[in-house]
Amino acid sequence: MERYSELRISVPKEFSFEQNIKYLSDSGNECMYEVEENHIRRALSFSGEEPVFIDITDAGTDGLLVHVYGATNDETLRNVTRYVSDWFDLETDLQPFYSMAQKDRYLQRAIQQFYGLRNMGIPDFFEAISWGIIGQQINLAFAFTLKRRFVETYGTFIEWRGRRYWIYPTPETIAGLTVDELMPLQMTQRKSEYLIGVARLIVEGKLSKEVVQATGSYKEAEKQLTSVRGIGPWTANYVLMRCLRSPNAFPLADVGLQNAIKYLDNLDEKPSREDILRLAVPWADWESYATFYLWRFLY
Repeated sequence: MERYSELRISVPKEFSFEQNIKYLSDSGNECMYEVEENHIRRALSFSGEEPVFIDITDAGTDGLLVHVYGATNDETLRNVTRYVSDWFDLETDLQPFYSMAQKDRYLQRAIQQFYGLRNMGIPDFFEAISWGIIGQQINLAFAFTLKRRFVETYGTFIEWRGRRYWIYPTPETIAGLTVDELMPLQMTQRKSEYLIGVARLIVEGKLSKEVVQATGSYKEAEKQLTSVRGIGPWTANYVLMRCLRSPNAFPLADVGLQNAIKYLDNLDEKPSREDILRLAVPWADWESYATFYLWRFLY
């Protein structure tokens, strides 16, 4: 697999490879990509195509340099370009966000410290939802452990230079499982039911990015997602933020958001929902990025 195609992907002015690779490096026991010596490596699979392996590095003023290994054709390369652009959220113009943040007591410090950080996303819809479900009501370290078990049990992989790079389990694979097959991973019965249920809805065509986007508004999209068993407001907003790219997705009950505000204000207790709603008034239509930048103080 040493033969490769080369892509150069332009990035906006408000982009820092250093900030984004540091975020990826700090993301815990992540099994879906590897960060090593300023390289970001992962396997990708697109419907109807052979899986490929990509290696992303900084190309300076030329943006991102992506080496694509595997059986590539023009359509595969277009899919890789779209995936990387979505993953790094390269289409979002951050100038309005930065203009607002410069006047905000919480975000001013964040944009100074993390300038050029993008809302690193989860382009795959099933991965985004299932990761949200896996992470419910447990600490982040154990969530990453469960995710790794889930991926390494039911996913597939590409081997490159003696290492395995995993491809997330497909909804079709998970839809065919029973609860008893997931629980040995230390998934609870409820989480096992939720994961299988969501996978079946996706396989049946009742739930998808397109179905949620077709609702036409953030509130309707949130309502659509929370109508699914196992998806509450936090998970819905997490998916809207990291996958659907809704700028005003706002996981109000997120412990990380609460702790970031507690840290910045040097509080003894976490702020209430009402406190957060009040201080977030200036963030209107940028709640998603505000949350992501505030999270960064903690991780």
